[in-house]
Amino acid sequence: MPVAEGKSVQQTVELLTRKLEMLGAEKQGTFCVDCETYHTAASTLGSQGQAGKLMYVMHNSEYPLSCFALFENGPCLIADTNFDVLMVKLKGFFQSAKASKIETRGTRYQYCDFLVKVGTVTMGPSARGISVEVEYGPCVVASDCWSLLLEFLQSFLGSHTPGPPTVFGNRHDAVYGPADTMIQYMELFNKIRKQQQVPVAGIR
Repeated sequence: MPVAEGKSVQQTVELLTRKLEMLGAEKQGTFCVDCETYHTAASTLGSQGQAGKLMYVMHNSEYPLSCFALFENGPCLIADTNFDVLMVKLKGFFQSAKASKIETRGTRYQYCDFLVKVGTVTMGPSARGISVEVEYGPCVVASDCWSLLLEFLQSFLGSHTPGPPTVFGNRHDAVYGPADTMIQYMELFNKIRKQQQVPVAGIR
């Protein structure tokens, strides 16, 4: 969601949440999604000038016992929270990129069968953008309810309503799962990083 003209990130978030509350949505606590970027350690690249690989280690408060490891253009591994400890032991292979931590946190809203999360995306102390996640509870095949999701999104996002997420790809009839959500957050975080021109890692 772009920041409204002449408004700050926080003011735009407040405008969105006010619209949701006017629709009749009720607050249902808070949420947080965070992401730390790791790059392949220089010692593992060899001398052929290979490009380093990026791995994103993510957490989502909706899945408190899980940790998600997403590879750039690759699979998503879902592990338990001890995965963070494993990353410390793998520092000879993967190193944490400096100042790479990015997160979104905000309020959860329930509106009938819709769960809406509006968050402020931050890197370090500064707000960098806005995230909006919408989930339609009764349906697990995203393509079956995309037109309904779109109509609901238009009710409070207006002209800023997005197109279908790239994660759907050729999986139109596939069951939607937590990994699909995390891939979309990773894409959003990378888009915000690029807009801010912050390097994701020292080795590319």
